[in-house]
Amino acid sequence: MYFQSFYLSCLAHASYMVGSEGVAAVVDPQRDIDIYIEEARQQNLRIAYVLETHLHADFVSGHHELAARTGATICMSEAARAKFPHRALRDGDSIELGSSRLDFLATPGHTPESMCILLTDRSQSDRPWAVLTGDTLFIGDVGRPDLSPEFSAQQLAGMLYDSLRKKIMTLPDDTQVFPAHGAGSLCGRNISSERSSTIGKEKQFNYALQPMSREAFVKMLTAELPDRPGYFGRDAEINRAGAEEIRELAPLSAFTPEKVQQITSGSNARAVLLDTRPWTDFAAAHIPGSIHIGLSGQYASWAGTLIGLDTPIVLLAEDAERLDESRLRLARVGIERVEGYLDGGIEAWQRSGRPISQTAQVSAGELHRELNAGLQIPVIDVRRAAEWNSGHLVNARLAPLAQLAVLASPELNGLPAALKDLDRAQPVAVHCQGGYRSGIAASLLERAGFRSAVNVIGGYEAWRAQNLPVVAEEAGARH
Repeated sequence: MYFQSFYLSCLAHASYMVGSEGVAAVVDPQRDIDIYIEEARQQNLRIAYVLETHLHADFVSGHHELAARTGATICMSEAARAKFPHRALRDGDSIELGSSRLDFLATPGHTPESMCILLTDRSQSDRPWAVLTGDTLFIGDVGRPDLSPEFSAQQLAGMLYDSLRKKIMTLPDDTQVFPAHGAGSLCGRNISSERSSTIGKEKQFNYALQPMSREAFVKMLTAELPDRPGYFGRDAEINRAGAEEIRELAPLSAFTPEKVQQITSGSNARAVLLDTRPWTDFAAAHIPGSIHIGLSGQYASWAGTLIGLDTPIVLLAEDAERLDESRLRLARVGIERVEGYLDGGIEAWQRSGRPISQTAQVSAGELHRELNAGLQIPVIDVRRAAEWNSGHLVNARLAPLAQLAVLASPELNGLPAALKDLDRAQPVAVHCQGGYRSGIAASLLERAGFRSAVNVIGGYEAWRAQNLPVVAEEAGARH
């Protein structure tokens, strides 16, 4: 059996190609599908099937285009109610690939239509050697249960409990586990950085597979769920209908500084300016009102979370290569309303004589000294609630980055509740875990009219590295 994984780090997304005797199947493909076509060509394989473990909510799948370009049959659970020609799968169905067999297990829980795929190389053994678990079972975690409009999180968590214990955990301990996501994905809470595992290891170390009642599992899994990005539901529906081919996207327009200013600022603004440069470049000089989301991190996921799929976007990047990469990554999560880019970048803006802004930064040690000296500067923590509970700065306030999405709209319709009492004329310090999210948040706060949003360099990790005082919410203790 031929088996190959493909890992897209910017979305923490894993897809797979399985083949035998010249025939192959691609599982959970990313939107830009040339990598699979090229791999199949190099391995002398014909892609006969495109398999989906479920309707993905965090990215747009390439299943429709891959099938159109290869003649493959798309297969997914009948519960997905896909709106394009496909083979509807039921629990226990199988597909033959040469001397290999793929068996499908219905494993609802993450979503109602979730399935896992058992891989058996019959030239070696009649026992399955691996299971592709989609978003049902991750390494160190399980899929979040709150993505269905038809079922409550508690209902889905109960389904997931049954799927894990009646289907997944009954597999032999040496069965290899290959999930659809790794660390950083918004589809889980505590996913390991490891790309694969075994059923035995997960039964030993995965918190969700430890002995517990169904009631306890449901309560644990539905407590403190991270914010669900608004674009998740839209992406699932795009995948149910089948996305347009990515190569059909219209070319981007080159905008002058005057045009960018006209459509992204003032009372008639209809688009947002998205600056994808590294944080240090943005902090040194950026266009007032622009939103910073660095291309180096979970760029597309945060763009989808904060800006959404419907707001027109103008891009600012440091060169043509990164401009193309920015646009591609946005398309991977379904953001297609990218109207153009600032021709000549930040240099063109400066040459035009238009104003620029800078963002102040402070080290963890400097902030501690200033707070100890009595400086009354609000500290805003933009991490998730679970991160906050594990430890946070004394007297900080929690405002998870996802909740700042209101500040990313062209209309700027007010502040989130956690920030409404703050004086925008006074400085605020903003931090996250390591510095990436706080840079985004600082740009949003500036956009909302805060005169000085000071970014804490290195975030909470830098604070803890210097053994500065924190309080753990769960323990109620200061250390």
